[in-house]
Amino acid sequence: MNTKVLVAPSPHVHSGDSIQKNMYGVVFAMLPALVFSFVYFGMGAIIVTLTAVASCYLFEFLISKYLLKKVPTITDGSALITGILLAFNLPANLPIWIILIGALVAIGIGKMTFGGLGNNVFNPALVGRVFLLISFPVQMTSWPKPLGFDTAYFDAQTGATPLALIKEGLKKGEPLSQLMHDVPGNMDLLMGNTGGSMGEVAGIALLLGLAYMLFKKIITWHIPVAVLGTVAIFSGILHMSNPEAYAGPLFHILTGGLLLGAIFMATDYVTSPMSNKGMIIYGIGIGLLTVIIRVFGAYPEGVSFAILIMNAFVPLINVYVKPKRFGEKRK
Repeated sequence: MNTKVLVAPSPHVHSGDSIQKNMYGVVFAMLPALVFSFVYFGMGAIIVTLTAVASCYLFEFLISKYLLKKVPTITDGSALITGILLAFNLPANLPIWIILIGALVAIGIGKMTFGGLGNNVFNPALVGRVFLLISFPVQMTSWPKPLGFDTAYFDAQTGATPLALIKEGLKKGEPLSQLMHDVPGNMDLLMGNTGGSMGEVAGIALLLGLAYMLFKKIITWHIPVAVLGTVAIFSGILHMSNPEAYAGPLFHILTGGLLLGAIFMATDYVTSPMSNKGMIIYGIGIGLLTVIIRVFGAYPEGVSFAILIMNAFVPLINVYVKPKRFGEKRK
């Protein structure tokens, strides 16, 4: 036979997906939460978002072109996602100069230091957020109240988050049943009628984004379900053991940045495991660490730290939890 058969590496059939398509799909899924943040926090949310996005674009362009001496890849959508996620993790009254520092850390340290998109070990937006939380704890924990669209920025009314209220009250020895009267109800938490970062409000908007990404197959169910399910089970066990010391599962799921983290940050392609089994292990780890930090740690919130810790374990998970090769017999 003189016929030559060329064998090329997989994939042999292109699915039609691309980095840009998936990135902008994630951005579209974040739009409901972004709109809710504008409605609740007004001009402050708009200023924080525009500053974070613009500075992420700027720093990625400058670092790529002048430090790494490579063609800037700011059109792939990753800088836009990092900017929006960074804004989602910030108070809507944060000074602009602090936002600039956060964007520089997120892009410069969290992303470009490792070589850019596809090489970073940790979620860049969370690197920026945690750096700011440690460096500027007062500014990063002064949460504006959702008073509707308002032009106030620095003069916005602030208050403690539900998680912080419960944490401080329990430290003083107050019973949980009494403290729950001072925090918003589950429906208010679901609709966003509570103080916190821009991305913590309106759980319903975040769930809409999850539904869209699942429908478009941008992400799979494994990580969000593993994170939320683990938090529900672990916090439920603690609540049943002592209802006056530990809040119930629904409170933990609807408060803080759990929905934001489980849906948009833990599912980051680069910093999450490749196999379905690995994703479940990864999600369980995030859920366990989140509850442990919230209940027993110094900070009332633990999602950011939990995701970053599990990001560090992803290479190990990928090594030891691999999908079965095509044609391979299961042992």
